[in-house]
Amino acid sequence: MTGLIAALVVFCAATARMFIWPAEGMPAHTSAIVMLAGPGDRLQAALRLAREGRAPFLLVSRGNHGHGGTCSLPVPHVRLICFDPNPASTRGEAEFAAGLARKHHWQSIALVTSTVQDSRARQRMKNCFSGRCSRRRTGQMIAT
Repeated sequence: MTGLIAALVVFCAATARMFIWPAEGMPAHTSAIVMLAGPGDRLQAALRLAREGRAPFLLVSRGNHGHGGTCSLPVPHVRLICFDPNPASTRGEAEFAAGLARKHHWQSIALVTSTVQDSRARQRMKNCFSGRCSRRRTGQMIAT
């Protein structure tokens, strides 16, 4: 019985670590910043990373619940690509970003997402993109 309880505790801890408090971080430089559609201050977070010179590309999803407007103002020295994913879902966003990654030979991307979408977004990107994928969840500061 003690072994079963110990296994349950380990399982719960691993699940919480993976889905509630996933590891994250933001490298000083990445091939592209990809802002996934959804609520929150995602656009401002993505623009802030672009202005910091973290990547030469910024992809902004206007998907199902996009940022609610037209494409953002350009950022100096950053190629801005606004897109409507097909399908209008995290999967469509991941497929679009992965297609550009292949075209431009990207080695890494930084996802701008929310805590709720983080695990699903990471999995979708792993299915489509073999490079390094870091995350910036909105509403949180990330050490650099």
